Amino acid sequence: MIRHLRWLFAVAVTLLFAGGCSSTAATPATMPTPAADAADPGFDVELVFPSDAYPETALHIYDAIELGGASDVCTIDRDGADDNRRRSLAGIEPQAGYDRDEWPMAMCAEGGEGANVAYIDSSDNRGAGAWVGHRLEAYPDGTRVRFVVSKPALTFGEYTAEQEALRSKEAESSSPAVSYANCAAVSAAGKAPLFKGEPGYSAKLDRDRDGIACET
Repeated sequence: MIRHLRWLFAVAVTLLFAGGCSSTAATPATMPTPAADAADPGFDVELVFPSDAYPETALHIYDAIELGGASDVCTIDRDGADDNRRRSLAGIEPQAGYDRDEWPMAMCAEGGEGANVAYIDSSDNRGAGAWVGHRLEAYPDGTRVRFVVSKPALTFGEYTAEQEALRSKEAESSSPAVSYANCAAVSAAGKAPLFKGEPGYSAKLDRDRDGIACET
């Protein structure tokens, strides 16, 4: 009888330890957990623009972002390009030898009415357009592209260092109470042309630096 009880006790102890090991192995704490998703940076890809190769276009984009407060992200929308271009260039007449460059670009969902428009040397602007188009051709519509644009060493026309300093000073001293995104906005407000010192005048609207912005 005693021998039989010892046998039952041994079996019970064996089952107890076996069950404990099995339970420990299945504890959820030992299972891997999925990595947390990275925070959305607001763009899908970065594109470093070659400022030295296309300095006038680069300066326009740089000024539009840094001085005009435009977005540095372009959400590709090729189907909407024609309509955006029509709306952004409304009221801005062509000039011989120059392209009317837009930022955000017409192919960006952020473009269209209110885009910053500047007259850019045609060869510079079209070369820049071809470069961007080639770099982005593999990306589908909806891709968010952040443009990284450094301020070019060369500025519009035959700018000297003194003129560049004056441009920066004028931009800083422009009246903050009145601001226009582009000449189309000035015309729509019935304020064109704007003379230096008048509310709303800024260097970015006066590309030839003669003190008169948005000349008609």
